[in-house]
Amino acid sequence: MEQTELVFIPFPIIGHLASALEIAKLITKRDPRFSITIFIMKFPFGSTDGMDTDSDSIRFVTLPPVEVSSETTPSGHFYSEFLKVHIPLVRDAVHELTRSNSVRLSGFVIDMFCTHMIDVADEFGVPSYLFFSSGAAVLGFLLHVQFLHDYEGLDINEFKDSDAELDVPTLVNSVPGKVFPAWMFDKESGGAEMLLYHTRRFREVKGILVNTFIELESHAIQSLSGSTVPEVFPVGPILNTRMGSGGGQQDASAIMSWLDDQPPSSVIFLCFGSMGSFGADQIKEIAYGLEQSGHRFLWSLRQSPQKGKMEFSSGYENIEEVLPEGFLHRTARIGKVIGWAPQIAVLAHSAVGGFVSHCGWNSLLESIWYGVPVATWSMYAEQQINAFQMVKDLGLAVEIKIDYNKDSDYIVSAHEIENGLRNLMNINSEVRKKRNEMKKISRKVKIDGGSSHFSLGHFIEDMKDSKVI
Repeated sequence: MEQTELVFIPFPIIGHLASALEIAKLITKRDPRFSITIFIMKFPFGSTDGMDTDSDSIRFVTLPPVEVSSETTPSGHFYSEFLKVHIPLVRDAVHELTRSNSVRLSGFVIDMFCTHMIDVADEFGVPSYLFFSSGAAVLGFLLHVQFLHDYEGLDINEFKDSDAELDVPTLVNSVPGKVFPAWMFDKESGGAEMLLYHTRRFREVKGILVNTFIELESHAIQSLSGSTVPEVFPVGPILNTRMGSGGGQQDASAIMSWLDDQPPSSVIFLCFGSMGSFGADQIKEIAYGLEQSGHRFLWSLRQSPQKGKMEFSSGYENIEEVLPEGFLHRTARIGKVIGWAPQIAVLAHSAVGGFVSHCGWNSLLESIWYGVPVATWSMYAEQQINAFQMVKDLGLAVEIKIDYNKDSDYIVSAHEIENGLRNLMNINSEVRKKRNEMKKISRKVKIDGGSSHFSLGHFIEDMKDSKVI
């Protein structure tokens, strides 16, 4: 049996890296002819440590560090320059990989934000496939807006902070401008230009692997299948359900021990992702909303990085300083405030009955896998559209705020938060019933006979048809 090599190029943040590793494992397990090399780029901030696999068919190659520019904050210009300077490094790494006669290169699987690497795949005469780590509705939204912008003169800025709505084929309801990704309006630092560039290049690949499943996003996937975009392969949910990332074993043990002492489905878990942090006024409103709701809670509270620093959020040294006076004492019997959280382990715990989430796509898929209802509090990137879809289109979440933006001055009141929490924990809600059904479906789609199992096989067959394996 001839061994063939796939090259994976993920965007170097943990959510994208973890998803890329999991899809690589699925491919090599499904077809032993594949071996996969994952190229790791490193930002000057954050960390990609902790990536590991027990598969002999997958290996990591860390690319040399690069000098990018004098910019001190992440921006569209920074990310674009960062990827461009990696093109020769990727080219050299692939040359090194293929120097051995025993390795036959079959294709590239590139991240949605790494489309510059399509050019490298073309140089080696192999096809590129895109791995889109968000959902099919967002994929369709980006493609639709890019088309309208390029060919029909759409001025995206007309939708900024607006109730004006746009009909998007992959979403059932018209999309208000206030839930558009903030980067779409970012001309100054290159966010809008970057999104449009990558989306145009989505159309150049041979196929698009999407971290979703047909039963979750049937409308979106059906609308994409009848369009002119490359073939879509819904292969999700792609999850690492075996471990958390970051933090420490001691912290995790204390958290899980506390959850063990709570009644079933009684705890609200609040966690807002690696970039999720709030100002002092908003933290106090969250605290008052939690206290007034009377529900048990586990709150992952993170500190914003210093202004102008390329860093993710971090834990507070003294958490009492930012909370209302006496809050920890008054809620000691029902609540626990923590820094880092082992999210997968927490969502899997029987004591957790609700999840207040920033609506990152990985977090939403994890909540579906474990059947935990979500209250939406989107923060950045495409999370507002994810929240909109979950609440309005799919009825799989309740709303605290779907149009919140972490860079705005808006403060969500304790009253709004309290109402959202009460809706979240309503044991007879339609959302909770739908979640339980979708949990069962999400477990079936990846096994033999399931829709995502079939779609992954179809992707492998598509590579055979390209005459490279």
